[in-house]
Amino acid sequence: MPDRLPSSYDLAANRVAAGWTAGASPDAPLLVELTGGDLRSRADIAAAAAARSGLGLYAISAEDLPTDPAERDRLARLWQREAILLPAALLVEVGELDRDQRAATEAFLAQAAVPMVVSSEDPLRSDRPHGVRVSVPRLDDDEQLALWADAFADIDLDELELRSLVAQFQLPPHVVRSAAATVRRDLPTEDEPAAARLAWRAGLAEARIGMDELGRRIEPQAGWDDLVLHERQVGVLREIVAHVRQRPTVHQEWGFAGTLRRGLGVTALFAGGSGTGKTLAAEVMAKELGLDLFVVDLSQVVSKYIGETEKNLRRVFDAAERGGALLLFDEADALFGKRSEVKDSHDRYANLEVSYLLMRMEAYRGLAILTTNMKKALDTAFLRRIRFVVDFPFPAEHERAEIWRRVLPPQAPVKDIDCELLAQLTVAGGSIRNIALSGAFLAAEEGDRLQMRHMLAAARTEYLKLERSLTPTEVRGWV
Repeated sequence: MPDRLPSSYDLAANRVAAGWTAGASPDAPLLVELTGGDLRSRADIAAAAAARSGLGLYAISAEDLPTDPAERDRLARLWQREAILLPAALLVEVGELDRDQRAATEAFLAQAAVPMVVSSEDPLRSDRPHGVRVSVPRLDDDEQLALWADAFADIDLDELELRSLVAQFQLPPHVVRSAAATVRRDLPTEDEPAAARLAWRAGLAEARIGMDELGRRIEPQAGWDDLVLHERQVGVLREIVAHVRQRPTVHQEWGFAGTLRRGLGVTALFAGGSGTGKTLAAEVMAKELGLDLFVVDLSQVVSKYIGETEKNLRRVFDAAERGGALLLFDEADALFGKRSEVKDSHDRYANLEVSYLLMRMEAYRGLAILTTNMKKALDTAFLRRIRFVVDFPFPAEHERAEIWRRVLPPQAPVKDIDCELLAQLTVAGGSIRNIALSGAFLAAEEGDRLQMRHMLAAARTEYLKLERSLTPTEVRGWV
């Protein structure tokens, strides 16, 4: 247990301790539910509550509770005896349980005759009384600032740098302390200005925990020069970056968070065909902001089981809130469409899932982007709730030529490659990259320089994948 807790965690510990006192009557269990936050934070709050009650604290995983009734009753009696003699409270950590293990846990908790606290991400679903319920509070900006300042007290960071970290990362106290320990380990004593950079990197590393299993992480490498877009689109992308970067100034220092209160999240819709640069644009923005890019395939998130989609979305946003990562929800058409007429419970729940996604996007501290291939299919009521809409048109011929020039490395051995002729192919940037790479492999296999004939063979393969046929106009003058 840390020496001291943030003030809101301190109040939660007091509520847990008071819950044990309130449950001392014969018809009420000596049980407190502690929900939300992460496992370590819940354990720290429970330990503080036990210490204030003059108790030790022991922990057991719900998975280890016996499913056999006789063994479970024996364990309950033995623990009650030890808890009185020590004295001590018991922390029961509940995760994902199967039906039998959940029933065993419910039965064990119902016998709580000595102080117990059940730690879980979500409240328990049961008809049985479970005493007092305490939620792990979210630390406000002032508490986060005090937390980072205390953890980095011996590291040279000014208040502006600390506020930048607080604006970006929403990490539990023990994770902030872990990030500070990482900076101390890596910080060269003669290079103090590197402290802010190392602190940001440590925050990113800690925030990634729990995200990698929910989406595809891209460490951004592309810059603004890699984008081939009209000035209008690039201007909107830069405006989105400014909205994310200046949120602390506008929302907190200038007070807009107090007057607007809701809908403060930075949300965007990228609309355009496959391969037109939507993901690349998100990568460029992530690099500009110094963030990871997480691509979440909405077609994989959407579940045929009622309620599962919302649960999956909640897991994504809860994990992403730790570091404010740039979230790119790919294939939004899987969830968004013309809002259906409610004919049955499934239609009604589908609309609720869309509303939940938009609600979480609007409240998200980072940047959340949806991509779609069919903008016209989206309900205008939903579009009004998106702050920015960026269209990614199919590239014109001169833009395709520019993409070809940028995709061919300067060190690649080429012979008579003509980007103007290659631009005759009516394909988007994604296909251009595929053709260029496949042509390079064909040339390398032959031990020859990259030529137009290699590009022609690669183009035929790409068109087969697209279920299209090369036209004479597209390859005129190639070979």
